Amino acid sequence: MKSRFITFEGIDGAGKSSQIAAAVALIESKGIEVVQTREPGGTPLGEKLRELLLHEPMHLETEAMLMFAARREHLAALIEPALAAGKWVVSDRFTDATYAYQVGGRGLDEARFAALEQWVHPRLQPDLTLIFDLDPAVAARRLAGTGNAPDRFEREKTDFFERVRAAYLRRAVADPGRVRVIDASQTPDEIRNQLEQIISKVCF
Repeated sequence: MKSRFITFEGIDGAGKSSQIAAAVALIESKGIEVVQTREPGGTPLGEKLRELLLHEPMHLETEAMLMFAARREHLAALIEPALAAGKWVVSDRFTDATYAYQVGGRGLDEARFAALEQWVHPRLQPDLTLIFDLDPAVAARRLAGTGNAPDRFEREKTDFFERVRAAYLRRAVADPGRVRVIDASQTPDEIRNQLEQIISKVCF
């Protein structure tokens, strides 16, 4: 079976990360080898850049370029070799997150984003992207309930996440063949069932 690249997206607190294990288990149940990863991160260098991106203040364009630098390393060291070997790759975030957070949330110029995207992965897009859509106020309550110390993105105000959410939905409208939007206000079981239906229909 052809290798597949699946990405999970959504604002912080939307619950996507908790559903990734279910998706990986579904794929593995078909006898397929899966590589699970995340962005920013996924490689030793990427994880170091992740720490900077999540905790160090920086200029917007520096932030965007570091995101794509970590992504280039991620692609070269992990994603592209895995896909070439026939494995499936499931990633917690990819370039749609940069569009949502840096373009939508922070106001990065779209032309600069497009130039970076074209430079870093001109011929590769996910086969399927699942956007977990949720009201930012609900997501904030979920995050507060975890007891974890928030990173500098999670500390942003509600209006920031409103812009991020809107940017994600614009991305979905622009590429309906690749992107599916999941109502993240549903119960975990309802989300899991929908997830399995979408992955089975699109990828198998």
